[in-house]
Amino acid sequence: MSRVRVLAGTRKGAFILESDAKREAWTISEPLFAGWEIYHVNGSPADPNRIYASQSSGWFGQMIQRSDDGGKTWEAVDNKFVYDGVPGTHQWYDGTPHPWEFKRVWHLEPSPTDPDTVFAGVEDAALFKTTDGGKSWAEVSGLRKHGSGPHWAPGAGGMCLHTILIDPSNPARMFIAISAAGAFRTLDGGETWTPINNGLRSEFLPEQNAEVGHCVHRIGMHPSRPDTLFMQKHWDVMRSDDGGDHWHEVSGNLPTDFGFPIQVHAHEPETIYVVPILSDSMHYPPEGKLRVYRSRTGGNEWEALTNGLPQQDCYVNILRDAMAADSLDQCGIYFGTTGGQIYASSDSGDHWTAIARDLPPVLSLEVQTLP
Repeated sequence: MSRVRVLAGTRKGAFILESDAKREAWTISEPLFAGWEIYHVNGSPADPNRIYASQSSGWFGQMIQRSDDGGKTWEAVDNKFVYDGVPGTHQWYDGTPHPWEFKRVWHLEPSPTDPDTVFAGVEDAALFKTTDGGKSWAEVSGLRKHGSGPHWAPGAGGMCLHTILIDPSNPARMFIAISAAGAFRTLDGGETWTPINNGLRSEFLPEQNAEVGHCVHRIGMHPSRPDTLFMQKHWDVMRSDDGGDHWHEVSGNLPTDFGFPIQVHAHEPETIYVVPILSDSMHYPPEGKLRVYRSRTGGNEWEALTNGLPQQDCYVNILRDAMAADSLDQCGIYFGTTGGQIYASSDSGDHWTAIARDLPPVLSLEVQTLP
């Protein structure tokens, strides 16, 4: 019988939650790396026992942890992330040059076929890669050498590369997103990159339809249709049907089109989920009601999912990497909140249950479906 493993990164450590295929009773681990910020925990699709974690501290800096036994034991692997060649500069808030510097790893994306190969999105924005299980890392320098790099500017949370999508049918084709630079695509494994922001509009930019500078919060993709991308932007939910060459808005009847995560159903490429929050200055649900919105039509037509979620006095946020899906026949959807709750639905969002209530603020959530 299949099992489900939820990997949660929080402000004060990582947690592993497990259940059988019924997803009714859950076990929760003791805190892993207690007291450390764990920006992201992710498992290898090629090896269910291999898990990577991004561990960060203001005192001790950035470290990558690796487990080879499903999270029972961990090893700190090499944490040397060195920008390739001359560091260069990027644009700061006021338009002045600011030197590139390494701060932390926001996102870890293991290869779908090799457990030793992992991509890392970091702040200041750059893409790194390891092929030896995290012992050594090298910058995929083609991205930052793209001519627009010096004009990238940080969003409110920093200038972070937070989304990495690998086309399962063609691993040399990848998509990344940077706050606040926009989305980019490579067709050659990272040697060269193209901005894919045509159709995005950002009122805070001097040139609202600029090639780069847009604050993209998250991109989602269904593995069976890698040309169709969904985006939660800093205002606007967007869709592309040509691999990012063109985008159009699908916010439709959402109460607000500001939010951070976007998730695609495991089996239904036209079913997507977002969690609207009030605005870019008020990061909590409208009316204090926690509502996940689902579209079964790929956008524009949205329904509020509320069964089991608090519908009054709720002022939590759901961060960009804190929503995920399992791949069981009846797809499960999961999200974590800044209030320390993890909610799960075993019926594609129709009903929700809090499977954890009192964790530290949740920074990221990933789900493994295990044999």
